[in-house]
Amino acid sequence: MLRGVLAFAFVLLVAVAVRPASAQPVFGLPVACEMGIVCTVQNYIDHDPGPGVADYTCGDLAYNGHDGTDIRVPNMTFVARGVPVLAAAAGTVVGRRDGVRDVNVREIGVETVAGTECGNGVVLDHGGGWVTQYCHLRQGSVQVRGGQTVAAGEVIGLVGMSGHAEFPHVHVAFRYQERNVDPFVGIAAPALCGAERRPLWSAEALAQLGYRATGVLNAGFASAPPESAQIMAGQQQEPTLAADAPAMVFWVEVFGMAKGDRTRVRIVAPDGRAVVDATTEPSTQHWASRMTYNGLRRSAARWPARTHRVLARCSGLDPREDRRRHRRLVQVPRQGLARRGLALRLLRLIRSSRGSFILPVRLRCRASRLYSPPC
Repeated sequence: MLRGVLAFAFVLLVAVAVRPASAQPVFGLPVACEMGIVCTVQNYIDHDPGPGVADYTCGDLAYNGHDGTDIRVPNMTFVARGVPVLAAAAGTVVGRRDGVRDVNVREIGVETVAGTECGNGVVLDHGGGWVTQYCHLRQGSVQVRGGQTVAAGEVIGLVGMSGHAEFPHVHVAFRYQERNVDPFVGIAAPALCGAERRPLWSAEALAQLGYRATGVLNAGFASAPPESAQIMAGQQQEPTLAADAPAMVFWVEVFGMAKGDRTRVRIVAPDGRAVVDATTEPSTQHWASRMTYNGLRRSAARWPARTHRVLARCSGLDPREDRRRHRRLVQVPRQGLARRGLALRLLRLIRSSRGSFILPVRLRCRASRLYSPPC
């Protein structure tokens, strides 16, 4: 998340002179990450000239004044593993910074990042007046130096949460002759959303960056109501639940929850009986990301050894307001998939649907242990 990030000054940032227009570069995917499986575009450029919000499709995946594209990872465990940020096109490094710690700005206060809103970042000059900027990189990960020439697709750093950031992501901004440009729309299109598009992305990148109005960020089982900080840290998903766990709680964090959306969670026993079937009240606002949970308390001395299925669904109430959202029911096979394979296939199916989704997860009970696949 970033406001006016391009206005801040790097200590090492060199002013880029406006050059005569030349051939427009073709920009590739700026992360080495499978879109829709691990990485997600959570925020786009805001096209609404007033106090409202509109991304390039006239949807609400933006916030007022946002000037870039935010590509995020689910939680900080992926930051620790390392998700490479790539040069979207060949260019020269004209600005870079490193050494800013990775921390949620809500925990430390906006005032503490004044002047370093971009966090650890890189600025590339691609010639002909084209510049890209990459913000919120992981501390200590910037791999380029000022004046260095980089090739398209070369690693310049890793996804992080430095500077003015509330979730782990890279903020990528495009500028042409010092004017901000939406890479999903192009330079010739007017600023308003819904206009004719001439994207800057390559065909391959554009195919991977298909618009998704909503989807799953994180999900899993726990023995108690989850804490948001633990979910962000990637520590909430319990690999096992003891047979004497006080509760069986399923939680899911989604992005792009629209006003009027509801989330429904059903935990279904092997005999087909729903032991939990709960639906939230309609959302009163748009949420960039929202976590909900539900479950049941243990009523006997131990949980019985059996398998439960969980269906979690988020969808709009009014089809007229939800016209871009398509519902899809995903069936979970009862056998034939390894645990990790099951989780991977689930995420593929969920991410491939645009809009409302249904998330099935099986909770396996073996002897005195309960197992939930890591989503």
